[in-house]
Amino acid sequence: MPAILTLNAGSSSIKFSVYLAGEDPTEIAVGQIDGLGPSAKLILEHNREKTRRDLGETDHNSGVAAILKAVAPILGTAGVAGVGHRIVHGGIKYGDPVVLTDDIIEDLERLTPLAPLHQPHNLAAIRAAIEAFPDAVQVGCFDTGFHRGHPFVNDTYALPREYYEKGVRRYGFHGLSYDYITGYIEKHHPILHGGRIVIAHLGNGSSMCVVKGRQAIASTLGFSAVDGLPMGTRCGQLDPGVILYLLEQGLDRQEISDILFKKSGLLGMSGISHDMRTLLESNEPNAAEAVEYYVARVKRELGALAATVHGLDAVVFAGGIGENAWQIRERVIEGLNFLGLSIDKAANVHNAEIVSHGITPILVVKTDEERVIARAVAKKLT
Repeated sequence: MPAILTLNAGSSSIKFSVYLAGEDPTEIAVGQIDGLGPSAKLILEHNREKTRRDLGETDHNSGVAAILKAVAPILGTAGVAGVGHRIVHGGIKYGDPVVLTDDIIEDLERLTPLAPLHQPHNLAAIRAAIEAFPDAVQVGCFDTGFHRGHPFVNDTYALPREYYEKGVRRYGFHGLSYDYITGYIEKHHPILHGGRIVIAHLGNGSSMCVVKGRQAIASTLGFSAVDGLPMGTRCGQLDPGVILYLLEQGLDRQEISDILFKKSGLLGMSGISHDMRTLLESNEPNAAEAVEYYVARVKRELGALAATVHGLDAVVFAGGIGENAWQIRERVIEGLNFLGLSIDKAANVHNAEIVSHGITPILVVKTDEERVIARAVAKKLT
């Protein structure tokens, strides 16, 4: 049976999966490259066996090559019928999954300034996959697509209208994750499906959105992937006046971009690490303050998103931090009894699926962006 390969190239890692093609593809292998840079590691799980391999110095291009080499024995003689790619930014033009062509790839290249940590790596993975599997259908799936139905007030900025028409608007991101989670809720918690749900996708890249059913209403992320919550190395919400100040201090565009995207967030505030696990284990005051700020912003946005839809029927935590850092979940929910939110501390410490003690359910859902991508590829193969 032909196979589907998915590639999800993020800012610090590359996730991948191998599926047997079908109406609902069957996953047969999954893995990722962690810690892109001087000491990358490739992790592969197949037939319930997990293997790890040190790659040494690895960037996104050499990382994709390492993935293709690792999955070759699994594929055997089976052909790769389709390759699915996570693409962070689709702009105004691209929302639904598309079969990638040279013209579309060129269009997507122009959006790189809006997602400089991701778009170049997404496109590099596409080009590597085209070279490795020239006969396969290459399908792009867009993180911004899920948010395309926002009401105007949640989609615009208070700039002259001409800029909105040119594409300066709130795109939102992490849409593949939100797509999976809303589908999971519909299937496994149908009583909540039509309700007002705030989803917190918390990881090295963090965002939150509020949905009703499978419809996105509002998101913390906006025009670029640097807005909203503080992240591993990104600053999150920032007064535009700070940018003007930095310009007046003589910094050029690239220097400012490096500060906003690569030197801020948890790393910048703590001066220690972008990794929440490291900060939670640290005794340094700066680490504690960085975590405190992160929690405060998540708490603030949770309340704001609930206000957007006039109430709250459930909260879902997802992403590397959301799924695993019980301390963050506990601290975010603390004091939110007025929204019906209360943590079951025992369930929370064990990362149970339902961690609520109050009247409003709090869920922890392991997101699966790769499955969303694989399903999109399968539809293009029929």
